[in-house]
Amino acid sequence: MLARQAVLSTIRMVREENLDVRTVTLGINLNVCANPDPDRLVEAVYARIVDKAGSLVRFCDEVSDKYGLPIVNKRIAVSPASQLLEGHSVETAVRLCQALDAAAEKVEIDLLGGFTALVQRGITPGERTLIESLPQALAATHRVCSSFNVGTTKAGIHVDAVNLIARKLIETAEMTRTTRGFGCAKVVVFANMPEDNPFMAGAMLGAGQPECVINVGVSGPGVVKRAVDRLVQHDPAATLDEIAEEIKHTAFRVTRTGELIGHEVADRLGVPFGVVDLSLAPTPRVGDSVGEIYQSMGVSRIGAPGTTAAVMLLNDAVKKGGSFASSAVGGLSGAFIPVMEDHALSKAVADGTLTLEKLEAMTAVCSVGLDMILLPGSTTAETLAGIILDEAAIGITNRKTTGVRVIPVPGAQPGEFVDFGGLFGSGVVTQPASPEGAETFVNRGGQIPAPIHSLMN
Repeated sequence: MLARQAVLSTIRMVREENLDVRTVTLGINLNVCANPDPDRLVEAVYARIVDKAGSLVRFCDEVSDKYGLPIVNKRIAVSPASQLLEGHSVETAVRLCQALDAAAEKVEIDLLGGFTALVQRGITPGERTLIESLPQALAATHRVCSSFNVGTTKAGIHVDAVNLIARKLIETAEMTRTTRGFGCAKVVVFANMPEDNPFMAGAMLGAGQPECVINVGVSGPGVVKRAVDRLVQHDPAATLDEIAEEIKHTAFRVTRTGELIGHEVADRLGVPFGVVDLSLAPTPRVGDSVGEIYQSMGVSRIGAPGTTAAVMLLNDAVKKGGSFASSAVGGLSGAFIPVMEDHALSKAVADGTLTLEKLEAMTAVCSVGLDMILLPGSTTAETLAGIILDEAAIGITNRKTTGVRVIPVPGAQPGEFVDFGGLFGSGVVTQPASPEGAETFVNRGGQIPAPIHSLMN
């Protein structure tokens, strides 16, 4: 267990720099709710979430008040909903999603993840039902997030699943046209999806996890930026290895703080503590940006040569510092680059210095992938499938998690400004340099085989 006094001193150190716990996420296994009767299924799901999570917000607020450290989001991640839908209709899937949404509202949490299907090798009837229901389900709910795993290093990439999901994403954007396609902002398509991720939209409770568990997401890009700023102000000639060392020390302190908060909330709820995910997840606020860290390192224009190397340095240093601070590091743990949610990244895209292709290169060396990127309304399902396949290929080859969360904005043209507000932020519509040309390739379907280095046994 952590030395509590040491953690308290860390909290006092970072409080002035506006460190917060980005999310406390309660994982809940819903498999016990399975029932062939749709009415009993949705009733059981609602009741179980309300029972297990009824005190989550209150306990989080108590712990936050105790340590003077804000807990920004309280969330729930459930076991993949597709597992409950075997033998059920699309109508039942929509009702299930609405029950999840109603339960989330009842317990007053911010978001609920787990409307999920794991389709890296094939699609069961229940998983197909969930995918088919996606447009209606997300159009009818507010707090539910959805995710899909379409590839792993061991399995390769399931192209048929990618094509189906891409078509449903286009339909989701159209069904949420009045909110500029916002439904797609609540969907992420993964390769090598983690089973203990507390961050949305990809949170879910994976196989092998406890019945209930607390996972914590500690962010703090602003804290890291100010640490780098102090270093370079003190020593303008600071080398990149010295910057990496400073980031490591900062990540260490932040991780210790998050672990304390997680243990406290878990103890009060009477559930196990799982992991602390130390990912640098930005917000649209100035000063809370991952992109600004790259600028503090010396990359004056995000997207310029050297940007990918800066991303690698940051991601590696965060992981090293956090892993030394705790033996319970999990989730994604690295640097996120969600364009709309990051002030500096969004501005770089608007200025034309950061393109979709450069972002793709950056995803090869950081956590997640193409995240919160606006696409024109004319984007085809085939183009979207090609983007997903490219990111999945990066993930399975590098033995890392990659994901795609892009929003085709109905009726929007490249360069158009779109504002979702709040945590989701704003940005301009962009598009691939070659938006066409993938049709024949993606429509071949089938399975892209796993890479040779998957044969590790």
